[in-house]
Amino acid sequence: MTHARTTRSRRRQAGRAVAAMAAAGLTAAGLVATATPASSEPSSAAEEPAAAADVAHGDVILTMFQWTWTSVAEECASTIGPAGIDAVQVSPPQEHIQGAAWWTSYQPVSYRIESKLGTREEFEAMVDACGEAGVGVVADAVINHTTGADQGAGTGVAGTSFAVDDFPGVPYTAADFSDCRENIANYGDRDEVQNCRLVSLQDLRTGSPDVQDKIAGYLNDLLDLGVQGFRIDAAKHMPAEDLAAIKAKLSDPDVYWVQEVIGAGGEPIQPSEYVGSGDVHEFDYARQLKNAFGGQLAGLRGVADGKLPSDQAGVFVTNHDTERNGETLTYKDGDAYRLATVFMLAFPYGSPSLYTGYTFDDKDAGAPGATATSVPDADCDGGAWSCIQRDPAVAGMVRFHHAVQGTDLTDWWDDGGDRIAFGRGDAGFVALNNGDGEAEHTYTTSLPAGEYTNVAAGEGAAATYTVAADGTFTATVPANSAVALLPAGADG
Repeated sequence: MTHARTTRSRRRQAGRAVAAMAAAGLTAAGLVATATPASSEPSSAAEEPAAAADVAHGDVILTMFQWTWTSVAEECASTIGPAGIDAVQVSPPQEHIQGAAWWTSYQPVSYRIESKLGTREEFEAMVDACGEAGVGVVADAVINHTTGADQGAGTGVAGTSFAVDDFPGVPYTAADFSDCRENIANYGDRDEVQNCRLVSLQDLRTGSPDVQDKIAGYLNDLLDLGVQGFRIDAAKHMPAEDLAAIKAKLSDPDVYWVQEVIGAGGEPIQPSEYVGSGDVHEFDYARQLKNAFGGQLAGLRGVADGKLPSDQAGVFVTNHDTERNGETLTYKDGDAYRLATVFMLAFPYGSPSLYTGYTFDDKDAGAPGATATSVPDADCDGGAWSCIQRDPAVAGMVRFHHAVQGTDLTDWWDDGGDRIAFGRGDAGFVALNNGDGEAEHTYTTSLPAGEYTNVAAGEGAAATYTVAADGTFTATVPANSAVALLPAGADG
Protein backbone atom coordinates (compact mmCIF):
# COMPACT_ATOMS: atom_id res chain seq x y z
CA MET A 1 0.00 0.00 0.00
CA THR A 2 1.40 3.40 -0.94
CA HIS A 3 2.01 6.15 1.58
CA ALA A 4 -0.74 8.24 -0.06
CA ARG A 5 -3.28 5.47 0.41
CA THR A 6 -2.17 4.93 4.00
CA THR A 7 -2.70 8.64 4.64
CA ARG A 8 -6.20 8.49 3.13
CA SER A 9 -7.02 5.47 5.27
CA ARG A 10 -5.98 7.34 8.36
CA ARG A 11 -8.02 10.34 7.32
CA ARG A 12 -11.11 8.16 6.93
CA GLN A 13 -10.70 7.20 10.59
CA ALA A 14 -10.37 10.81 11.71
CA GLY A 15 -13.27 12.69 13.23
CA ARG A 16 -15.00 15.35 11.12
CA ALA A 17 -14.56 18.91 12.36
CA VAL A 18 -17.49 21.04 11.23
CA ALA A 19 -16.14 24.24 9.71
CA ALA A 20 -18.09 27.18 11.05
CA MET A 21 -18.21 30.46 9.21
CA ALA A 22 -18.91 34.03 10.20
CA ALA A 23 -22.06 34.21 8.11
CA ALA A 24 -23.09 37.57 9.51
CA GLY A 25 -20.11 39.19 7.85
CA LEU A 26 -21.02 38.05 4.34
CA THR A 27 -23.44 39.32 1.72
CA ALA A 28 -26.39 37.53 0.19
CA ALA A 29 -28.69 39.27 -2.27
CA GLY A 30 -32.32 38.91 -1.35
CA LEU A 31 -31.77 37.20 2.00
CA VAL A 32 -31.15 40.07 4.41
CA ALA A 33 -33.55 40.85 7.25
CA THR A 34 -33.82 44.10 9.17
CA ALA A 35 -34.37 44.77 12.86
CA THR A 36 -32.87 46.90 15.58
CA PRO A 37 -29.59 45.09 16.26
CA ALA A 38 -28.25 44.42 19.72
CA SER A 39 -24.81 44.16 18.14
CA SER A 40 -23.51 44.28 14.57
CA GLU A 41 -20.21 42.53 15.19
CA PRO A 42 -19.74 39.32 13.14
CA SER A 43 -19.12 35.96 14.73
CA SER A 44 -15.52 35.06 15.44
CA ALA A 45 -13.72 32.94 12.87
CA ALA A 46 -13.74 29.22 13.55
CA GLU A 47 -10.74 26.96 13.53
CA GLU A 48 -9.58 25.46 10.24
CA PRO A 49 -11.42 22.23 9.36
CA ALA A 50 -9.71 18.91 9.98
CA ALA A 51 -9.53 15.93 7.64
CA ALA A 52 -12.79 14.47 6.38
CA ALA A 53 -14.48 11.64 8.22
CA ASP A 54 -16.74 9.08 6.60
CA VAL A 55 -19.81 10.53 4.92
CA ALA A 56 -23.01 9.62 6.78
CA HIS A 57 -26.75 10.14 6.56
CA GLY A 58 -27.61 13.67 7.63
CA ASP A 59 -24.46 15.22 6.24
CA VAL A 60 -24.74 18.10 3.77
CA ILE A 61 -23.63 17.04 0.29
CA LEU A 62 -22.90 19.46 -2.56
CA THR A 63 -23.54 17.93 -5.99
CA MET A 64 -20.99 19.46 -8.38
CA PHE A 65 -22.44 18.63 -11.77
CA GLN A 66 -19.84 18.49 -14.56
CA TRP A 67 -17.12 20.15 -12.50
CA THR A 68 -13.63 19.01 -13.42
CA TRP A 69 -11.56 17.27 -10.77
CA THR A 70 -9.14 20.20 -10.69
CA SER A 71 -11.99 22.66 -10.14
CA VAL A 72 -13.53 20.53 -7.38
CA ALA A 73 -10.17 20.32 -5.59
CA GLU A 74 -9.70 24.08 -5.67
CA GLU A 75 -13.27 24.76 -4.55
CA CYS A 76 -12.99 22.29 -1.65
CA ALA A 77 -10.04 24.24 -0.29
CA SER A 78 -11.30 27.76 -0.96
CA THR A 79 -15.04 27.55 -0.28
CA ILE A 80 -16.61 24.17 0.45
CA GLY A 81 -14.49 23.18 3.43
CA PRO A 82 -14.66 26.62 5.08
CA ALA A 83 -18.46 26.64 4.59
CA GLY A 84 -18.80 23.40 6.58
CA ILE A 85 -20.21 21.35 3.70
CA ASP A 86 -19.51 17.70 4.55
CA ALA A 87 -19.06 16.16 1.12
CA VAL A 88 -19.13 16.78 -2.60
CA GLN A 89 -20.87 14.52 -5.10
CA VAL A 90 -18.93 14.45 -8.35
CA SER A 91 -20.09 13.43 -11.82
CA PRO A 92 -19.37 9.88 -13.04
CA PRO A 93 -15.59 9.33 -13.14
CA GLN A 94 -15.45 6.31 -15.46
CA GLU A 95 -14.51 6.39 -19.14
CA HIS A 96 -17.52 7.23 -21.33
CA ILE A 97 -18.43 7.93 -24.94
CA GLN A 98 -17.16 11.02 -26.72
CA GLY A 99 -19.41 14.05 -27.12
CA ALA A 100 -19.98 17.54 -25.75
CA ALA A 101 -23.46 16.86 -24.29
CA TRP A 102 -23.61 16.33 -20.52
CA TRP A 103 -25.30 12.95 -20.84
CA THR A 104 -22.24 11.41 -22.47
CA SER A 105 -20.86 11.10 -18.92
CA TYR A 106 -23.67 8.61 -18.23
CA GLN A 107 -22.74 6.17 -21.02
CA PRO A 108 -19.80 4.08 -19.73
CA VAL A 109 -17.29 2.49 -22.09
CA SER A 110 -14.98 1.08 -19.41
CA TYR A 111 -14.36 1.43 -15.68
CA ARG A 112 -11.07 3.19 -16.25
CA ILE A 113 -10.93 6.38 -14.14
CA GLU A 114 -10.46 8.79 -17.00
CA SER A 115 -13.21 11.00 -18.36
CA LYS A 116 -13.64 14.40 -19.92
CA LEU A 117 -13.58 15.78 -16.37
CA GLY A 118 -10.03 14.61 -15.72
CA THR A 119 -7.51 11.83 -15.37
CA ARG A 120 -7.08 9.22 -12.66
CA GLU A 121 -4.20 11.22 -11.20
CA GLU A 122 -6.33 14.37 -11.09
CA PHE A 123 -9.19 12.45 -9.49
CA GLU A 124 -6.87 11.08 -6.80
CA ALA A 125 -5.43 14.54 -6.18
CA MET A 126 -8.98 15.93 -5.86
CA VAL A 127 -9.95 13.34 -3.25
CA ASP A 128 -6.81 14.17 -1.27
CA ALA A 129 -7.34 17.94 -1.55
CA CYS A 130 -10.97 17.70 -0.48
CA GLY A 131 -10.01 15.41 2.41
CA GLU A 132 -7.46 17.94 3.61
CA ALA A 133 -10.27 20.54 3.58
CA GLY A 134 -12.51 18.29 5.68
CA VAL A 135 -14.71 17.30 2.74
CA GLY A 136 -15.60 13.76 1.68
CA VAL A 137 -16.17 12.68 -1.93
CA VAL A 138 -19.26 10.84 -3.19
CA ALA A 139 -19.08 9.46 -6.74
CA ASP A 140 -22.04 9.25 -9.10
CA ALA A 141 -21.99 5.56 -10.07
CA VAL A 142 -23.43 4.47 -13.43
CA ILE A 143 -23.80 0.70 -13.08
CA ASN A 144 -27.16 -0.13 -14.67
CA HIS A 145 -25.98 0.10 -18.25
CA THR A 146 -23.22 0.91 -20.70
CA THR A 147 -23.63 2.94 -23.90
CA GLY A 148 -26.71 3.47 -26.00
CA ALA A 149 -27.23 0.73 -28.56
CA ASP A 150 -27.89 3.53 -31.03
CA GLN A 151 -24.23 4.57 -30.62
CA GLY A 152 -23.10 1.38 -32.37
CA ALA A 153 -19.32 1.02 -32.22
CA GLY A 154 -16.89 3.72 -31.23
CA THR A 155 -14.03 4.85 -29.03
CA GLY A 156 -14.27 6.23 -25.51
CA VAL A 157 -12.67 9.44 -24.28
CA ALA A 158 -9.64 7.49 -23.02
CA GLY A 159 -9.20 5.56 -26.27
CA THR A 160 -11.00 2.32 -25.39
CA SER A 161 -12.94 0.75 -28.24
CA PHE A 162 -16.48 -0.60 -27.86
CA ALA A 163 -19.34 -2.04 -29.87
CA VAL A 164 -22.87 -3.23 -29.15
CA ASP A 165 -22.59 -6.03 -26.55
CA ASP A 166 -18.79 -5.83 -26.69
CA PHE A 167 -16.85 -3.77 -24.15
CA PRO A 168 -13.30 -5.17 -23.98
CA GLY A 169 -12.24 -2.47 -21.52
CA VAL A 170 -14.24 -4.11 -18.69
CA PRO A 171 -14.68 -6.70 -20.28
CA TYR A 172 -18.39 -7.21 -21.00
CA THR A 173 -19.76 -9.46 -23.73
CA ALA A 174 -23.28 -10.27 -24.93
CA ALA A 175 -23.79 -12.69 -22.03
CA ASP A 176 -23.41 -9.81 -19.55
CA PHE A 177 -26.46 -7.95 -20.86
CA SER A 178 -30.15 -8.59 -20.29
CA ASP A 179 -32.01 -10.64 -22.86
CA CYS A 180 -34.44 -7.81 -23.67
CA ARG A 181 -33.16 -5.77 -26.60
CA GLU A 182 -36.06 -3.30 -26.72
CA ASN A 183 -36.50 0.10 -25.08
CA ILE A 184 -38.73 0.38 -22.02
CA ALA A 185 -42.24 1.22 -23.17
CA ASN A 186 -44.45 0.31 -20.20
CA TYR A 187 -43.46 1.60 -16.77
CA GLY A 188 -46.27 -0.47 -15.29
CA ASP A 189 -44.34 -3.65 -16.10
CA ARG A 190 -41.63 -4.36 -13.49
CA ASP A 191 -39.76 -6.84 -15.66
CA GLU A 192 -39.62 -4.43 -18.57
CA VAL A 193 -38.43 -1.49 -16.43
CA GLN A 194 -35.62 -3.53 -14.89
CA ASN A 195 -34.51 -5.67 -17.82
CA CYS A 196 -35.11 -3.68 -20.99
CA ARG A 197 -33.17 -0.69 -22.28
CA LEU A 198 -33.65 2.74 -20.78
CA VAL A 199 -33.70 5.08 -23.82
CA SER A 200 -31.50 2.63 -25.77
CA LEU A 201 -28.90 2.21 -22.99
CA GLN A 202 -27.62 -1.36 -22.99
CA ASP A 203 -28.92 -2.98 -19.81
CA LEU A 204 -26.45 -4.96 -17.71
CA ARG A 205 -27.46 -8.31 -16.25
CA THR A 206 -26.96 -7.07 -12.67
CA GLY A 207 -28.29 -10.34 -11.21
CA SER A 208 -25.25 -12.14 -12.63
CA PRO A 209 -22.50 -12.77 -10.03
CA ASP A 210 -19.87 -12.09 -12.69
CA VAL A 211 -21.38 -8.70 -13.57
CA GLN A 212 -21.72 -7.91 -9.88
CA ASP A 213 -18.03 -8.73 -9.36
CA LYS A 214 -17.00 -6.37 -12.16
CA ILE A 215 -19.18 -3.54 -10.86
CA ALA A 216 -17.94 -4.11 -7.30
CA GLY A 217 -14.36 -4.08 -8.61
CA TYR A 218 -14.94 -0.63 -10.11
CA LEU A 219 -16.51 0.73 -6.93
CA ASN A 220 -13.75 -0.81 -4.81
CA ASP A 221 -11.18 0.94 -6.99
CA LEU A 222 -12.88 4.24 -6.18
CA LEU A 223 -12.98 3.35 -2.49
CA ASP A 224 -9.26 2.62 -2.61
CA LEU A 225 -8.75 6.10 -4.08
CA GLY A 226 -10.51 7.55 -1.03
CA VAL A 227 -14.10 7.93 -2.23
CA GLN A 228 -16.47 7.79 0.74
CA GLY A 229 -19.83 7.16 -0.85
CA PHE A 230 -21.86 6.55 -3.99
CA ARG A 231 -24.95 7.93 -5.64
CA ILE A 232 -26.43 5.02 -7.59
CA ASP A 233 -27.74 6.27 -10.92
CA ALA A 234 -30.90 4.69 -12.38
CA ALA A 235 -31.35 2.45 -9.32
CA LYS A 236 -35.01 1.95 -10.19
CA HIS A 237 -33.90 0.00 -13.25
CA MET A 238 -32.09 -2.61 -11.16
CA PRO A 239 -33.76 -4.98 -8.67
CA ALA A 240 -33.11 -3.91 -5.09
CA GLU A 241 -31.64 -7.32 -4.31
CA ASP A 242 -29.06 -6.89 -7.09
CA LEU A 243 -27.89 -3.62 -5.60
CA ALA A 244 -27.73 -5.13 -2.13
CA ALA A 245 -25.60 -7.98 -3.51
CA ILE A 246 -23.21 -5.55 -5.20
CA LYS A 247 -22.86 -3.46 -2.06
CA ALA A 248 -22.12 -6.58 0.00
CA LYS A 249 -19.09 -7.22 -2.23
CA LEU A 250 -17.51 -3.85 -1.47
CA SER A 251 -14.41 -3.51 0.68
CA ASP A 252 -16.55 -1.24 2.86
CA PRO A 253 -20.11 -2.65 2.69
CA ASP A 254 -21.31 0.07 5.08
CA VAL A 255 -20.19 2.91 2.82
CA TYR A 256 -22.62 5.81 2.29
CA TRP A 257 -25.04 4.82 -0.50
CA VAL A 258 -27.92 6.88 -1.89
CA GLN A 259 -30.07 5.55 -4.73
CA GLU A 260 -31.90 7.35 -7.52
CA VAL A 261 -35.38 5.84 -7.49
CA ILE A 262 -37.89 8.12 -9.19
CA GLY A 263 -41.17 7.20 -7.56
CA ALA A 264 -44.48 7.66 -9.36
CA GLY A 265 -47.95 6.74 -8.18
CA GLY A 266 -49.37 3.53 -9.61
CA GLU A 267 -46.03 2.10 -10.73
CA PRO A 268 -44.95 -1.31 -9.41
CA ILE A 269 -41.45 -0.16 -8.40
CA GLN A 270 -41.39 2.19 -5.42
CA PRO A 271 -38.55 3.92 -3.50
CA SER A 272 -39.38 2.07 -0.28
CA GLU A 273 -38.07 -1.18 -1.82
CA TYR A 274 -34.52 0.13 -1.78
CA VAL A 275 -34.06 1.36 1.78
CA GLY A 276 -32.56 -1.93 2.89
CA SER A 277 -29.16 -1.12 1.41
CA GLY A 278 -28.97 2.65 1.88
CA ASP A 279 -30.65 6.02 1.47
CA VAL A 280 -33.05 6.76 -1.38
CA HIS A 281 -33.69 10.12 -3.04
CA GLU A 282 -37.18 11.41 -2.25
CA PHE A 283 -38.29 13.07 -5.49
CA ASP A 284 -41.72 13.98 -4.14
CA TYR A 285 -40.05 16.28 -1.61
CA ALA A 286 -38.50 18.39 -4.38
CA ARG A 287 -41.77 18.43 -6.31
CA GLN A 288 -43.62 19.66 -3.24
CA LEU A 289 -41.07 22.42 -2.70
CA LYS A 290 -41.67 23.67 -6.22
CA ASN A 291 -45.42 23.74 -5.66
CA ALA A 292 -45.11 25.52 -2.32
CA PHE A 293 -42.63 28.18 -3.41
CA GLY A 294 -44.75 28.84 -6.46
CA GLY A 295 -47.88 29.11 -4.35
CA GLN A 296 -48.22 29.02 -0.55
CA LEU A 297 -45.67 27.92 2.04
CA ALA A 298 -48.10 27.09 4.84
CA GLY A 299 -48.54 23.50 3.67
CA LEU A 300 -44.85 22.73 4.15
CA ARG A 301 -45.48 21.86 7.77
CA GLY A 302 -46.49 18.42 6.49
CA VAL A 303 -43.82 18.11 3.81
CA ALA A 304 -42.55 14.83 5.32
CA ASP A 305 -46.00 13.21 5.42
CA GLY A 306 -46.38 10.12 3.25
CA LYS A 307 -42.70 10.04 2.29
CA LEU A 308 -39.75 7.85 3.15
CA PRO A 309 -38.64 7.89 6.79
CA SER A 310 -36.33 10.81 7.48
CA ASP A 311 -33.36 8.60 8.29
CA GLN A 312 -33.61 6.91 4.89
CA ALA A 313 -34.41 9.89 2.66
CA GLY A 314 -32.07 11.93 0.53
CA VAL A 315 -33.62 15.34 -0.23
CA PHE A 316 -32.83 18.05 -2.73
CA VAL A 317 -34.30 21.18 -4.29
CA THR A 318 -33.10 20.26 -7.77
CA ASN A 319 -30.76 17.87 -9.56
CA HIS A 320 -29.27 17.64 -13.03
CA ASP A 321 -32.29 15.84 -14.49
CA THR A 322 -35.11 17.72 -12.79
CA GLU A 323 -33.69 21.16 -13.54
CA ARG A 324 -33.90 20.21 -17.21
CA ASN A 325 -37.36 18.64 -17.28
CA GLY A 326 -39.10 21.37 -15.26
CA GLU A 327 -40.02 19.04 -12.41
CA THR A 328 -38.38 21.14 -9.70
CA LEU A 329 -37.20 24.65 -8.91
CA THR A 330 -33.93 25.71 -10.56
CA TYR A 331 -31.43 28.55 -10.50
CA LYS A 332 -33.75 30.27 -12.99
CA ASP A 333 -36.32 30.72 -10.20
CA GLY A 334 -34.01 33.11 -8.35
CA ASP A 335 -35.15 33.98 -4.82
CA ALA A 336 -37.66 31.12 -4.66
CA TYR A 337 -34.90 28.63 -5.42
CA ARG A 338 -32.64 30.14 -2.77
CA LEU A 339 -35.42 30.25 -0.17
CA ALA A 340 -36.32 26.62 -0.86
CA THR A 341 -32.69 25.75 -0.19
CA VAL A 342 -32.84 27.67 3.10
CA PHE A 343 -35.96 25.70 4.05
CA MET A 344 -34.36 22.35 3.18
CA LEU A 345 -31.35 23.07 5.37
CA ALA A 346 -33.54 24.21 8.26
CA PHE A 347 -36.37 21.65 8.27
CA PRO A 348 -35.84 18.32 10.09
CA TYR A 349 -36.30 15.86 7.25
CA GLY A 350 -33.85 13.85 5.21
CA SER A 351 -30.21 14.21 4.25
CA PRO A 352 -29.84 17.41 2.15
CA SER A 353 -28.04 17.70 -1.17
CA LEU A 354 -27.21 21.13 -2.53
CA TYR A 355 -26.63 21.50 -6.26
CA THR A 356 -24.18 23.53 -8.31
CA GLY A 357 -24.14 23.26 -12.08
CA TYR A 358 -24.15 25.70 -14.99
CA THR A 359 -26.62 27.90 -16.81
CA PHE A 360 -28.23 26.57 -19.98
CA ASP A 361 -30.93 27.10 -22.57
CA ASP A 362 -30.49 23.79 -24.39
CA LYS A 363 -31.21 20.94 -21.96
CA ASP A 364 -28.66 18.71 -23.71
CA ALA A 365 -25.87 21.29 -23.66
CA GLY A 366 -22.67 20.32 -21.93
CA ALA A 367 -20.78 22.52 -19.53
CA PRO A 368 -19.54 25.86 -20.90
CA GLY A 369 -16.76 25.24 -23.40
CA ALA A 370 -17.13 21.45 -23.39
CA THR A 371 -15.72 19.49 -26.31
CA ALA A 372 -16.11 15.83 -27.26
CA THR A 373 -13.30 14.85 -24.88
CA SER A 374 -12.83 17.65 -22.34
CA VAL A 375 -14.53 20.21 -20.10
CA PRO A 376 -12.89 23.48 -19.02
CA ASP A 377 -12.52 24.25 -15.33
CA ALA A 378 -15.57 25.84 -13.71
CA ASP A 379 -15.60 29.62 -13.31
CA CYS A 380 -17.85 31.09 -10.63
CA ASP A 381 -17.02 34.67 -11.61
CA GLY A 382 -18.39 34.77 -15.14
CA GLY A 383 -22.07 33.99 -14.55
CA ALA A 384 -22.06 30.75 -16.55
CA TRP A 385 -21.90 28.53 -13.45
CA SER A 386 -24.55 28.66 -10.73
CA CYS A 387 -22.17 28.21 -7.74
CA ILE A 388 -24.73 28.04 -4.94
CA GLN A 389 -21.97 27.12 -2.48
CA ARG A 390 -20.71 30.71 -2.71
CA ASP A 391 -24.04 32.22 -1.65
CA PRO A 392 -23.41 33.37 1.94
CA ALA A 393 -27.04 32.75 2.89
CA VAL A 394 -26.73 29.11 1.85
CA ALA A 395 -23.37 28.76 3.59
CA GLY A 396 -24.92 30.26 6.71
CA MET A 397 -27.73 27.74 6.55
CA VAL A 398 -25.22 24.88 6.37
CA ARG A 399 -23.97 26.19 9.69
CA PHE A 400 -27.58 26.29 10.94
CA HIS A 401 -28.21 22.72 9.76
CA HIS A 402 -25.27 21.39 11.75
CA ALA A 403 -26.09 23.42 14.84
CA VAL A 404 -29.68 22.12 15.09
CA GLN A 405 -28.96 18.53 14.06
CA GLY A 406 -31.01 16.05 16.07
CA THR A 407 -33.57 18.55 17.36
CA ASP A 408 -37.30 18.42 16.72
CA LEU A 409 -39.60 20.78 14.86
CA THR A 410 -41.18 23.26 17.30
CA ASP A 411 -43.13 26.53 17.38
CA TRP A 412 -44.52 26.35 13.86
CA TRP A 413 -46.19 29.57 12.68
CA ASP A 414 -47.68 30.55 9.35
CA ASP A 415 -49.99 33.24 8.05
CA GLY A 416 -51.91 30.75 5.92
CA GLY A 417 -49.99 31.88 2.84
CA ASP A 418 -46.45 32.86 1.93
CA ARG A 419 -44.88 33.37 5.37
CA ILE A 420 -43.81 30.63 7.75
CA ALA A 421 -41.54 30.24 10.77
CA PHE A 422 -40.45 27.34 12.94
CA GLY A 423 -37.97 26.40 15.61
CA ARG A 424 -35.57 23.54 16.10
CA GLY A 425 -36.07 23.00 19.82
CA ASP A 426 -33.95 25.40 21.84
CA ALA A 427 -31.12 25.38 19.26
CA GLY A 428 -32.34 27.66 16.45
CA PHE A 429 -35.26 29.37 14.75
CA VAL A 430 -36.01 30.36 11.16
CA ALA A 431 -38.58 32.63 9.48
CA LEU A 432 -39.19 32.72 5.72
CA ASN A 433 -41.05 35.33 3.70
CA ASN A 434 -41.90 34.28 0.16
CA GLY A 435 -44.22 37.24 -0.30
CA ASP A 436 -43.83 40.40 -2.35
CA GLY A 437 -43.64 42.76 0.62
CA GLU A 438 -41.76 42.94 3.90
CA ALA A 439 -43.40 41.42 6.95
CA GLU A 440 -42.99 42.33 10.63
CA HIS A 441 -44.00 39.80 13.25
CA THR A 442 -43.28 38.90 16.85
CA TYR A 443 -42.31 35.23 16.91
CA THR A 444 -42.75 32.85 19.82
CA THR A 445 -39.84 30.45 20.20
CA SER A 446 -38.34 27.87 22.54
CA LEU A 447 -35.01 29.68 22.50
CA PRO A 448 -33.39 30.71 25.79
CA ALA A 449 -33.19 34.46 26.38
CA GLY A 450 -30.10 36.05 24.87
CA GLU A 451 -28.39 37.37 21.79
CA TYR A 452 -28.75 35.56 18.46
CA THR A 453 -27.10 35.96 15.07
CA ASN A 454 -29.03 35.81 11.82
CA VAL A 455 -26.84 33.41 9.84
CA ALA A 456 -28.85 34.15 6.68
CA ALA A 457 -27.97 37.84 6.87
CA GLY A 458 -25.30 39.68 4.90
CA GLU A 459 -22.61 42.20 5.60
CA GLY A 460 -24.01 45.54 6.76
CA ALA A 461 -27.36 44.03 7.73
CA ALA A 462 -28.80 44.09 11.23
CA ALA A 463 -27.54 40.61 11.96
CA THR A 464 -28.08 40.16 15.70
CA TYR A 465 -31.38 39.83 17.56
CA THR A 466 -32.39 39.74 21.20
CA VAL A 467 -34.71 36.98 22.37
CA ALA A 468 -36.68 38.03 25.45
CA ALA A 469 -37.18 36.03 28.63
CA ASP A 470 -40.51 34.75 27.32
CA GLY A 471 -38.84 33.40 24.16
CA THR A 472 -40.17 36.07 21.80
CA PHE A 473 -38.40 38.31 19.32
CA THR A 474 -39.58 40.73 16.66
CA ALA A 475 -38.19 40.87 13.15
CA THR A 476 -39.04 42.53 9.88
CA VAL A 477 -38.31 40.07 7.09
CA PRO A 478 -38.07 41.64 3.63
CA ALA A 479 -39.78 40.14 0.61
CA ASN A 480 -38.28 36.86 -0.61
CA SER A 481 -36.01 36.69 2.39
CA ALA A 482 -35.23 34.77 5.58
CA VAL A 483 -34.04 35.11 9.17
CA ALA A 484 -32.26 32.16 10.78
CA LEU A 485 -31.15 32.55 14.39
CA LEU A 486 -28.33 30.78 16.19
CA PRO A 487 -26.81 31.83 19.52
CA ALA A 488 -24.38 34.71 18.94
CA GLY A 489 -20.82 33.43 18.84
CA ALA A 490 -21.84 29.78 18.49
CA ASP A 491 -19.74 27.67 16.14
CA GLY A 492 -22.76 25.86 14.68
